[in-house]
Amino acid sequence: MSSHAFDWSRAYPSVRSPVFARNIVSTSHPLAAQAGLRILAQGGNAVDAAIAAAACMTLVEPCSNGLGSDAFAIVWDGQSLQGLNASGQAPQAWTPEYFDRRHGAGLHLPSRGWDAVTVPGAVGGWVALSERYGKLPFADLMAPAIEIAERGYAVPVVVQRKWAMAAEVKDLVSQPGFADTFLPRGHAPEVGEVFRFPEAARALRLIGETRGQAFYQGEIAAAVEAFARQGGGAISAADFAAYQPEWVQTLSMDYAGHTLHEIPPSGQGIAALIALGILKHTDVAELPVDSVASQHVQIEAMKLAFADVYRHVADPRAMRVQAHEMLDPDYLKSRARLIHPDRAQDFQAGNPVKGGTIYLTAADESGMMVSFIQSNYMGFGSGVVVPGYGVSLQNRGHGFTRDADHVNQVAPGKRPFHTIIPAFLMKDGQPQMSYGVMGANMQPQGHMQTLVRMLDYHQPPQAACDAPRWRFNQGLSINVESTMNPATIEGLRQKGHQIGDILDSYQDFGAGQFIWRLGDPAVEGYVAASDPRRDGAAVGW
Repeated sequence: MSSHAFDWSRAYPSVRSPVFARNIVSTSHPLAAQAGLRILAQGGNAVDAAIAAAACMTLVEPCSNGLGSDAFAIVWDGQSLQGLNASGQAPQAWTPEYFDRRHGAGLHLPSRGWDAVTVPGAVGGWVALSERYGKLPFADLMAPAIEIAERGYAVPVVVQRKWAMAAEVKDLVSQPGFADTFLPRGHAPEVGEVFRFPEAARALRLIGETRGQAFYQGEIAAAVEAFARQGGGAISAADFAAYQPEWVQTLSMDYAGHTLHEIPPSGQGIAALIALGILKHTDVAELPVDSVASQHVQIEAMKLAFADVYRHVADPRAMRVQAHEMLDPDYLKSRARLIHPDRAQDFQAGNPVKGGTIYLTAADESGMMVSFIQSNYMGFGSGVVVPGYGVSLQNRGHGFTRDADHVNQVAPGKRPFHTIIPAFLMKDGQPQMSYGVMGANMQPQGHMQTLVRMLDYHQPPQAACDAPRWRFNQGLSINVESTMNPATIEGLRQKGHQIGDILDSYQDFGAGQFIWRLGDPAVEGYVAASDPRRDGAAVGW
């Protein structure tokens, strides 16, 4: 679909306008977007820009990510599409028995503290991307972030709100290193207050100078191990040294003349593909865009997708049902038949077998496009911050279970079920859009909702981004944004959807960044959108 097919009229109130340029970076914080643009102006490409922006994001949005994050990326290098899984594995000491000894009986793993910390993969992902695709020296890509960490930045409105909310969570702020780092005067910074992070500047300088070696095989890894031992954690320098990101082939689903690509499991990107594969067997494109009927069928398709994803998706080495079986066209057609046009349902997993985050995207005039996401999970993650280096560690271990019958049972060296997913849209073998929507299980839901708006209803990326969203939780429970038409909300309620009120659009309805290719990147360039639910910006030249 060409950009001329879009309806460019403003369908929804927004503080953002589409940005047109030949070189674009779109992130959820303006300083990170400008850092990426600065790298492009220095002769870097879209991958260089994405890495620089990602490094800055660890500082300017610490309530979502940090140097201890995981990451994923999808890159169009001008010739082909390539995926990168830069998520980390469980420490070698992690067994079900380890958690039984430390936490007693139960199925769940802790959500905070050392026993939630898996090996961080984001830094390794930056290095891998730079080695394969980058043009500028890796150390140069860390320079904007180092400057921000040393000089500080004025905390913006949305980030401050999330920071202040996190400061009220006792099991988070009590973790080692958290209060000293993120509550510098005993509380979260105020809007406009300058936050400096010199310890992170030290780590970023080491990472840049050693191309990540200091993080995985040097003094930062040693510092993590020492701090873990002090706090009773099991993660070790050997766990860090064994880590390698993995290049992967994307999974895809054809829809409305385009092809959506997602990273394969252990991530939940396949949920968006399943939902679209189900929607292909419905009349959604014939229904009015914001109607009750359109929203209902999309919700039901997403519920069917999650039913299978939560049952079957894990580290691929542990999955009993394979991705291609979950995406089988006949299976998805049979699942679509379960949708009732007038009644919300609580779907269970089917049997396909025959016999949480920051997102950013960058594109340059050579045609390179990058879809990139990194996250600590659950806001600030584990709450553990390594002193001297400012490494705020994720809590992805919470994605495991101790249930011996579940594919996500914890095991040494295993990757947990993952929520963060970049997306990439192709058309006729050529790149069309790099995009993503942040926010835990909202991510595949946001991928599907915004794509349906663009491809079925011809809304341009910014309108699709601005439009009110719904979020499926579990069973019959959904949430809807307060900006949704009251008549639509009531119509969904009458179909049996149980609608709860949520005021926090930042966390609960996701936040997206979109770059849509208009034609020849050196001539027409791109149009970008940035979600008004965060502090971000799309910038270009």
